[in-house]
Amino acid sequence: MNRIFLLLICCSTTVLFSGSTNATPPNIVLIISDDQAWTDYGFMGHPTIRTPHLDRLASRSALFRRGYVPTALCRPSLATLATGLYAHRHGITGNDPARVRSGNQAEFNQLQEDLISKINRIPTLPGLLRQAGYRSHQSGKWWEGNFRRGGFTHGMTRGFPMPGGRHGDDGLKIGRQGLSPVLEFINDSVAQQTPFFVWYAPFLPHTPHNPPERLLVKYRAPDRPIELATYFAMCEWFDQTCGELVDHIQNQGLAENTLIVYVTDNGWIQRTAHTLVPDGWRTQFAPRSKQSPNEGGIRTPVMLCWPGTIEPADRSELVSSIDLVPTMLAAAGVNSSPSMPGISLLPLVTESQTLQRDVIFGESFAHDIVDLDNPQDTLLYRWIIQDRWKLILTYDGQVTRYRVVHDYAERRPQLFDLHDDPHEENNVAADHPQLVARLAERIANWWNVDERMVQTTP
Repeated sequence: MNRIFLLLICCSTTVLFSGSTNATPPNIVLIISDDQAWTDYGFMGHPTIRTPHLDRLASRSALFRRGYVPTALCRPSLATLATGLYAHRHGITGNDPARVRSGNQAEFNQLQEDLISKINRIPTLPGLLRQAGYRSHQSGKWWEGNFRRGGFTHGMTRGFPMPGGRHGDDGLKIGRQGLSPVLEFINDSVAQQTPFFVWYAPFLPHTPHNPPERLLVKYRAPDRPIELATYFAMCEWFDQTCGELVDHIQNQGLAENTLIVYVTDNGWIQRTAHTLVPDGWRTQFAPRSKQSPNEGGIRTPVMLCWPGTIEPADRSELVSSIDLVPTMLAAAGVNSSPSMPGISLLPLVTESQTLQRDVIFGESFAHDIVDLDNPQDTLLYRWIIQDRWKLILTYDGQVTRYRVVHDYAERRPQLFDLHDDPHEENNVAADHPQLVARLAERIANWWNVDERMVQTTP
C-alpha cells in the first residue's frame, strides 16, 4: 500500500509553480522557533524583546498574526509540520512512550523504536519534495530517528538509538554553534543547480536558557527577574540566527526564488520565582502555555515570504500549521495527498482568493503515550476556533508525567471571546449555551471525519 500511495503522489506531480514567474521550482526554507510565546517579537508588539531580523522578515511577508498549531507539544507539533497530518492521524501524539512498569530498558527502547517507526509509514514533506527533484537538509529538533527516516537527503541528527538521539543530538548544535552546515548545504545546492528544502529548527529559544553575555546584558534590570532576562535574551539570540540565514539567502541572490515559511512549534510563558503556580509545579514554563490548549500554548505568528510572488500584507485570517505542508508542496508544484486536511495558502496570498474555511481545530495529548496505537487513551483536550470564539473541551486521558501541568479544576466546556479576552480569563460558556453546543458538534464531526481518513492513510 505504501508503494502504491507514493506512486500516486509521484504521478500527480505537476509543473505548475503557483504564482511564480520562474521556470524552476522555488527553494523552500522552513524556520521553526522552539518554545516561544506568540507575543514575544517586536512585530507582535512586545515592549522589551528585540527581534529586528524577524521584524524585517515580517515586513516582507504575508504575516498571519492569528496562526495556530494543533498540538502544543514539540514532537507532535513537529510531526505535523513534517507530514501535514493531525497528531491523532500521524500517531505521534506525545514526546515519549510511557515508561514500562517493569522498568525494563530493552522493552522501553523497543517502544521508542515502535514510535519512531510511525514516520516510516507516512509520506513526509521532504520525501515528497525529493521525488520532485529537491535536495533537503535537516537541522535542529528532529525526534524521528536518523534524518533519512524523515525523507531528508542531508542532515545532522544521527537519531535513536545513538547517544543523545532522543530529539536531535548533533542537530541541536545548529544556531547555538553557528549555521555552517546549513549555509554549506545551500551553497552546494546552488552549485549543483538543484532546488533545496531547509528544515531549520534550532533549539532556540528553548531551555537551557544560556544566552551569550553580550545579549543578556541588554535585558538585565533591577526590577526584572533573572528568569525573564535570560529568556528575553534567548529570543534575541534566535532572532540573530534567523537573520544570518535570511541574509545568506539574500546575498546569494536567491531571495526571489525562495519561499521562507516561519512558525513556532508551541508556545511558552516563562515562569519566575514570583509566578503563582499550583503545588508541585516543577517546570520552567508557567501554566496555560506549553502543553495547554490555551493561546499561550497554541498560538503563533505564521509568515510566508516570497519576494515578487507573495505580496507583503498583514493578514487577519485564521490559519493553522496543518496548512503549511500543502502550501509548501503547492509552491513546489506537487499535489498534496487527499488525506491531508490542511489547505494551501498560496491562492490566498498570491491570487487574493477567499479562504475556504471558517474554523480551525486542535487537540492536546499527555506528554507520555500510554498506548502507541490508541491516541484517545491520552487525549486531554480538543478545541475549535471560529472567528472570535474559542471552545475547549476536556477529556480524561491518562497522564503519567507532568500531571500538575494539566489543571482539571474546570471540567466543563470553556468558551472564550478572543477579541475581547485574548488571554482567556473569562469562561463565558454559561452565557452562550447554543453556541457551545454548535461548536461542540463541529468538533465531534471533525474528529469523526478525520478518524475515517485514518483508514486511507498508509
